[in-house]
Amino acid sequence: MDFRNAIDESLTWASGWFDYPATPWFFYQIAIIVALFLAAKLAAQRIEPLAENRARQIKGHPGVLRVVVALLRRTDWILFTVFLLAVLIVMRSITWPSRTHFISIALSLSLAWLFASVLSRIIRNRLVAHTLGWLTWVYAALVILGINDDTAAFLDSLAIPLGAVRLSALMVLKAALLLIATVWLAVVAGNYIDERVQNSQELTPSIRVLVGKIAKIGLVLVAGAFALSSVGVDLTALTVFSGAIGVGLGFGMQKVVSNFVSGVIILLDKSIKPGDTISLEGTFGWIRELRARFVSVVTRDGREYLIPNEDFITQRVINWSFSDNLVRLDVNFGVSYDADPHKVSELAIEAAMSVARVEAERRPVCWLTDFGESSLDFVLRFWIRDPQQGLTNVRGKVLLALWDIFKQNGISIPYPHREIIMQRDERVGRSNRRP
Repeated sequence: MDFRNAIDESLTWASGWFDYPATPWFFYQIAIIVALFLAAKLAAQRIEPLAENRARQIKGHPGVLRVVVALLRRTDWILFTVFLLAVLIVMRSITWPSRTHFISIALSLSLAWLFASVLSRIIRNRLVAHTLGWLTWVYAALVILGINDDTAAFLDSLAIPLGAVRLSALMVLKAALLLIATVWLAVVAGNYIDERVQNSQELTPSIRVLVGKIAKIGLVLVAGAFALSSVGVDLTALTVFSGAIGVGLGFGMQKVVSNFVSGVIILLDKSIKPGDTISLEGTFGWIRELRARFVSVVTRDGREYLIPNEDFITQRVINWSFSDNLVRLDVNFGVSYDADPHKVSELAIEAAMSVARVEAERRPVCWLTDFGESSLDFVLRFWIRDPQQGLTNVRGKVLLALWDIFKQNGISIPYPHREIIMQRDERVGRSNRRP
C-alpha cells in the first residue's frame, strides 16, 4: 500500500509540472543547462587530446587502458556532470531549492547516461552491460519521480526469514550490484598487480606466477566478503554453505581441487616455469603459461596443449631446461673405410661449428663408435641453448653441413650394396622343349 500511495503522490506531483514551464525560473534553468553543455563541449575539445596523449603512454595494461579510453570518449559528459554539480551547489546556497529542481533532474540523467555508456564500453559481455544500463536508467527514473525511498521500502518488505538472516529483495539487489562492482574492481586490480609482478626481474618466473595468482584470488575473496558484509549479510551464517561446498569438493570436484593443489606445488618446488622446454607423453614444446588448473604447452607446429597440472606431478616429465638451458644433441653418421677417421672427426666438428645455433662455448665432439659392416660409424655431439626453437631443424642443418664438408674433401658416405643372382630353372626349359 505504501508503494501504491507513493506512486499516486508522484503522479500528483507530476501533474503540477504542467504549470511549472510558465515560471521564469524554468527558462533560466534551461538556459543554464544549455550553456553548461556547450561549455563542456568546448572544454572537452581541448582537454581530450591532452588526456589522450597521456593515455598513449600506458603500455602493457589492457584493462586499465580500456577504462581510460571509455572515460576519454565521454569527456564532454564528465565535464557537463561536474559543471551541473558545481552550479547546483552554488544555486542551492543562494536561492530556493525549487528554482534548481530541473538542474537536479538534468544532473541525475547525465549521471545515469554517463554510467551506462561507460559500462557499455568497459564490459565485454553485452548482456551484463545492457542489464546494468537498464538498472541504471530505472534507478534514475525512480530518483526523478521521487519514489526511490518508497521503492526501497517496498523491496525491503519482500523478505524471507532464513533462521537468523532476513533475506529481502532489496538486500539481494544491493548484494548483486555491489558484488559485481567489487569483484570487477578486484579483478582489474589483480591483473594490474600480476602485470607488474611479471615485469619484475628480481623474482623467478615461478615466484612471479605464484604471487600473481595469490594476489588475484585474495583480492576476489576480500571483495566478495566486503560486498556481503556491506549489505548486512552475517558471514558466520555461511558456515552451512561452506560445509556443503566441502562435501561437493569431496565428491564432484576432486580433479579440480587436485589440479589446483598440484599447480601450487609446481609453483613452490619450481619444477617447471614459463619458458621451459618439456616433453610429456610424446608432447614436446615450451611452457607458455601456468594456470590454476592447467599448463599451456606450445609445440613447434603451433598447437597449444592444455595439460592438467596433476599430470606434471604423477607422470614422468622431461624438462630440457630445468637447471640449465644447454641441451646436448647427437647426430649419428658413417663414412667409407677409405677415409681417415682422425680427419673425419675434425671435419665433423668444423661442420657443426658452422651452424649458427650450435653453442660455441661448449665445443662439439665427434667419436668413432663402431666398425660397421660397410662404414666407420661416428657420433657427433653438440650443444644448443634454445631447444624451444626446435630440434629436428638444427639436426638437419648439421647433417647438411656434414654433407657439404665431406663432399668438398672427397669423403664418401657408403650405402649398402645388394647383388641379385638370377638362375633359370632347367626343368622349366626341358618341359618347354617337349613335342
